[in-house]
Amino acid sequence: MDLTFEQLLPQDFDAKSKVWIYQCNRLFFISEALQIEELIEAFIQNWKSHGTPVKGFGTLLFGQFLVLIADETATGVSGCSTDSSVKLVKEIELLYGVNMFDRLNLAFLVKDKIQTIPFAQLQYAINNGYVDENTLYFNNTVVTLDDMQANWIIPINKSWIAKRLPINN
Repeated sequence: MDLTFEQLLPQDFDAKSKVWIYQCNRLFFISEALQIEELIEAFIQNWKSHGTPVKGFGTLLFGQFLVLIADETATGVSGCSTDSSVKLVKEIELLYGVNMFDRLNLAFLVKDKIQTIPFAQLQYAINNGYVDENTLYFNNTVVTLDDMQANWIIPINKSWIAKRLPINN
């Protein structure tokens, strides 16, 4: 699976641009992904902070991760503009019957596919060799564009998981 995504991100945004990553509990069908891309585009075109347009970007990566980016060098993002982005994600949840707010559902690259594992089952997955310290993890806790480019897809042993669970098999 080709995990390159950096070229899909805006090149003209500040490195400290805010990033939000919402992970779906399943892969979207192609027809759904196309519709979601249209919803994202419409949202970005109308995204405002206190009436001022937000320099924003949005996309669906790997058919499962909704990524929103706001370059605050142009306009700061306020609570209301963040709330409007959450409203978009909730709308997608309702339209497609998915969950995009479960932060305890973790995504990994296993056998060349994105697989999700509930945090409560992660130790079992580690103990049974389903994932190990070198398994790639989608670290959705990144908060800036440069952080996303450097630390979004990382081995488990370089993530917060390594501090929380014994991972040496």
